[in-house]
Amino acid sequence: MRYAQGGGLTVERRLLRERIRYEAGERFGRGERTAVIVKGLRVSERSVERWRRAWREGGMTALASAGPSKPLKVSDEQFAVLEKELARGPAVHGWEDQRWTLARIRALIARTFRLDCSSAAVWRLLHRHGWS
Repeated sequence: MRYAQGGGLTVERRLLRERIRYEAGERFGRGERTAVIVKGLRVSERSVERWRRAWREGGMTALASAGPSKPLKVSDEQFAVLEKELARGPAVHGWEDQRWTLARIRALIARTFRLDCSSAAVWRLLHRHGWS
């Protein structure tokens, strides 16, 4: 199944979250209380406390986005090739039944692109491209 909007955070969504953290940082500088910030930004108290701690230790730069969690080993062009191979089905690639598993997709990536990925990395890759 594919998700309509894909998985993971888009660049726009990551920047939106960063702007919220920066707004919290400005409010920390004005001395606003945590409860006021929580209500104003509609975020959890725990997040505000974590951001305040980071802000105290590193200033506004500590509130910047760290970017995507991990760089992708498989490029967008390679993923397009992978999708075509997945569409052909597991039987074409030597498996007896018609089920794609993470282990099988991992093996397909290794054979096709000569890349070694963990099962977790394969799951993240699929999720980022809207697969479940």
